[in-house]
Amino acid sequence: MPLGRWGGISHPDLDEITVDDVLRALADPTRREIVRLLQAEGDRACGTFGLPVAASTLSHHFRALRKGGLIRQHDHGRQRMNTLRITELDTKFPGLVAAVLASAD
Repeated sequence: MPLGRWGGISHPDLDEITVDDVLRALADPTRREIVRLLQAEGDRACGTFGLPVAASTLSHHFRALRKGGLIRQHDHGRQRMNTLRITELDTKFPGLVAAVLASAD
């Protein structure tokens, strides 16, 4: 899958994201919690989520969300910021993310 550049980090373009990509990324409870936190509180730095996982594991989850098309990341000084792509995803897959989050956990 070709990846577009945004803030020096590769991200899939909207037309390249498949429903399977989104569902695969949301299959994990930790990743769903990251998405919920971003929905509720907006952009956040990677180290501010307070989840009970190791930094390397959290990095893996962010990468899966980025490759699945759910988040964009960019570096802001010494922090890596995360932005939820919900508006874009709702354009392509109306209500999918909300439905998965509502029915999971």
